Amino acid sequence: MSVTETERWNREGTGLPAFLYTLAVFSLARHPAGMKTQEQPAKGPPEAFAEDRLYRIARTIGDFIPDAMTMAILLMVLLACAALLMGNTVLEVMDAYYVGLWMLLPFTMQMTLILVLGSALASTRFFGRMIHVLSRLPRSEGQTIALSMATTCCLAYCFWGLSLALAPLVAVSYARQSERKGFPVDFPFLLSCNAAAGAIWQFGFSASAPLLMNTPGHFLEEETGLMPLSTTIWAPATIVFLGIYLTSVFILARLLMPKTARPISLFPESRKLADATLDAAAKPPAVPMRSDRFAERLEASKWPCAVLTASLIGWLAYHFGVKGGGLQLNSLITILLTLGLLLHGSVLSFTRALPRAVVTAWPVIVLYHLYAGVAGLLQHTSIGSDFAEYFASISTEHTFPLLTLLAAAVVSVFVPSSGGQWVIQGFITTKASVAVGVTAQRGLLALSVGDHVGNLVSPFWAVIAAGIARMDFRTYIGYNYVWVLFWVGLGALCFTFLAA
Repeated sequence: MSVTETERWNREGTGLPAFLYTLAVFSLARHPAGMKTQEQPAKGPPEAFAEDRLYRIARTIGDFIPDAMTMAILLMVLLACAALLMGNTVLEVMDAYYVGLWMLLPFTMQMTLILVLGSALASTRFFGRMIHVLSRLPRSEGQTIALSMATTCCLAYCFWGLSLALAPLVAVSYARQSERKGFPVDFPFLLSCNAAAGAIWQFGFSASAPLLMNTPGHFLEEETGLMPLSTTIWAPATIVFLGIYLTSVFILARLLMPKTARPISLFPESRKLADATLDAAAKPPAVPMRSDRFAERLEASKWPCAVLTASLIGWLAYHFGVKGGGLQLNSLITILLTLGLLLHGSVLSFTRALPRAVVTAWPVIVLYHLYAGVAGLLQHTSIGSDFAEYFASISTEHTFPLLTLLAAAVVSVFVPSSGGQWVIQGFITTKASVAVGVTAQRGLLALSVGDHVGNLVSPFWAVIAAGIARMDFRTYIGYNYVWVLFWVGLGALCFTFLAA
């Protein structure tokens, strides 16, 4: 898919991954050559493609699913009509929506900061150097696959934005290094393997819904109270799920590796990106010219940044060590800010990264506002309680996680944010869990599994990674369906029968 076609999908066809796509693009700021792909010349029309079945499916979905803002408005209209049919008055419905619009302002600002600071962090030289060094370690095809996936796992578990922006670069770098050493791996397969490994962010340090539910003042605190992370992302069921999933995908990746590899050299634009990425990381950092102006020398100096970094580290030590506080959205934001300042090294470098990073957050500022209005309709009219009662009536203790998972998988195609999806489904899920006799945490964990189904199988998300890697998304998305079957099956079993 050409860059023109990719942009058309994001602008006209779906709009769903636009803010994530922007985050990923800005991580490539050092390589302004663009994101062309080798399957079709950049100047050629999209019609030049031979339309296979997968491409037709992707195009059909893009034709029928509107962008995220339009989808939020359609959800609002649908739920408002449903509330009226259930006996709520027009004034009650209007008031419920208005109350909802303003109930997530702190959460919206928190997610905005997470996106901005995460993007600024991903643009640092540290991560380019890290990928360069690690990609030189493997000595075989199997080691290349395993270490590439392990790198993506670590990035994803620490922060989902890093894995989104850097996982394709990890695949590009590892594939190029392996080819240079004489044991080339199948590049599209490696890209898909990294997508499978990156799925664990749903239960990592930046998992939106679990962190939100552990933050004082969240929108469901009256119903659930605070949910300690020991009952969600660090619950026994979650630990077992991650252990089995990661072990299994490593083994499956080795077993399913194509016998005839398609090396990265068969994808010229991807190879050029790999060479540029590895060469840039291998060069020493450029030494900035010393300015004659005192203000500019002060901005470029390390000590103002060091003072603020030390202050933030002191607060984190107090929060976790003395106060005994847990990881929640506010402490995660502080960690991202600290790391960004530490790795950029100066106020000048950090502030230069921020204008590009801010662009990644504009949809969240508006979208979470609209999601909050939809949540208000569910919470402040009878519709949420009625839906929860119906959901509970068709569920049992053993079917509730699976039904929650499947419902979340469908919604994930339309709502491109895990935090936003929990805002919309959280009230119904928690109410239904009480009626069924299971914990709200079990519902949250099952919903997290379903949420990631859309990330793995939707062509929209594949376009993001393919755009960064400068290749046609159709060359690897088919492998993702293998991973999603295992992800869903294992998730349903673990969060139905294990302690959560």
